Amino acid sequence: MITREQALAYHREGRPGKIKVVPTKPTVTQQDLSLAYTPGVAEPCREIHSNPDDAFAYTSKGNLVAVITNGTAVLGLGNIGPLAGKPVMEGKGVLFKRFADIDVFDIEIDSRDTAEVIRTCELIAPTFGGINLEDIRAPECFEIEATLQQKLDIPVFHDDQHGTAIISAAAFLNALEITGREISEAKVVFSGAGAAGIACARLYRDLGVRRENIILCDSRGVIHAGRQEGMNPYKAEFISDSDARTLGEALRGADAFVGVSQAGVVSQEMVLSMAPKPIIFAMANPDPEITPDDVKAVRDDAVMATGRSDYPNQVNNVLGFPFIFRGALDVRARQINEEMKQAAVRALAELAQRGEAVPAAVRRAYPNEHFDFGLDYIIPKPFDSRVLLYVAPAVAQAAMETGVARRPVDLGEYQQHLRELVGDLANL
Repeated sequence: MITREQALAYHREGRPGKIKVVPTKPTVTQQDLSLAYTPGVAEPCREIHSNPDDAFAYTSKGNLVAVITNGTAVLGLGNIGPLAGKPVMEGKGVLFKRFADIDVFDIEIDSRDTAEVIRTCELIAPTFGGINLEDIRAPECFEIEATLQQKLDIPVFHDDQHGTAIISAAAFLNALEITGREISEAKVVFSGAGAAGIACARLYRDLGVRRENIILCDSRGVIHAGRQEGMNPYKAEFISDSDARTLGEALRGADAFVGVSQAGVVSQEMVLSMAPKPIIFAMANPDPEITPDDVKAVRDDAVMATGRSDYPNQVNNVLGFPFIFRGALDVRARQINEEMKQAAVRALAELAQRGEAVPAAVRRAYPNEHFDFGLDYIIPKPFDSRVLLYVAPAVAQAAMETGVARRPVDLGEYQQHLRELVGDLANL
């Protein structure tokens, strides 16, 4: 475990913060400067004015993502504001760069007004090839993302929603295979009805979980017909006809639990009441809804995942957003649509099934773990370099097949390019 002082020193020492901007062209001679700025810079300006798509050829737009927050839901810290959220946004920039060689400007918006956040994003969108919304509270985050997706012609992706949904869904598909279930028959209980919980429920439904087999719970209990307290239109998508009113009642006979709520809300008694070979994804951070140790003490047939790195099957968003954006940017996608998200899900699930090919570097990083596809290995590790090679092409292909790609690529050539990029990233 790291200490408070270690964390502060990491961010403070040397150049403060975690990111910087560096030039990508020579700036040594007078001619270099004349090309970089006036008078030479006028030529690409004229080209872009004549053809706006030339911005991708002459500027960094095509490899630049905005990580945007208003600081209303920062990690487990809550509504701490945009300035206090800046270290997290810089951290997101580090992950984009380290795992997919994507450049980032972090932008902290000092407003809690949904319309102002939307308008700010609209105004700065020409700078970027994509926008990653981050740590914006529900339900405002749903409206912000949906509106921007309609108004902008670049990918807009709220990672707090879709990151957890995509990674956990990949693990879920593999857990279904391990436990011998059909997705259309699985009864799934979700705990947490904020951004991540609703996004998970939507994606699992789109992948094949029947609507009537989904029960969504928040801190007040089951979202059910007739309930009015604490409701909003997004929760209302998952109103249940079940007689269950509490999380414990909902879990009786359930095949799967998906938690993005708070520590300790699931008891061992609840776990015992679930169906044989239960799937339990307790993803609250830093402490899960129930620990793997507590589950193992009462059941030896459960497939378990958490959000923590010190337990098997960590659902970590870094397995998603860098590679999803890589694929989207490389085909100049206008959006990240549902087909692209599902392509990422299936690529991650397939990769985990190839546990025998886990790179040596990953095995060294986790010396006490085994990588045979099964109960303790249903999702790849964050440092598995193969994730880039699986997810980015899958996303790019889905973008091309669904008509949102402005620059189609040859997938064979693209995969070779990514293999070369993996080698470059190892030196970062």
